[in-house]
Amino acid sequence: MSIAIAKHRIRKLFSEADKAFQKNPKLADRYVELARKIGMKMNLRFPKTLKRKFCKHCDHYLKPGVNSRVRIHKHRVTIYCLNCKKFTRIPIKPKKN
Repeated sequence: MSIAIAKHRIRKLFSEADKAFQKNPKLADRYVELARKIGMKMNLRFPKTLKRKFCKHCDHYLKPGVNSRVRIHKHRVTIYCLNCKKFTRIPIKPKKN
């Protein structure tokens, strides 16, 4: 499998997870798990947009307001997973004028 194909499949799996989450959250979690396996096998970095859509601790697909909380506090974004009760902190760099 080439890197381009792997990136395409990862993006496709995340779009399918987004569609499936409303009806079947476990299916969405499975799509995220498969995307992570492809990424780890091909040693790929996920884009920032996709990194924030799943919990790194339990591999659940995160939907803000439904199964996760997003807060901004002291120059960082905190994403709290309501499934495993763990959080991810992402620093925010101040804008330079």
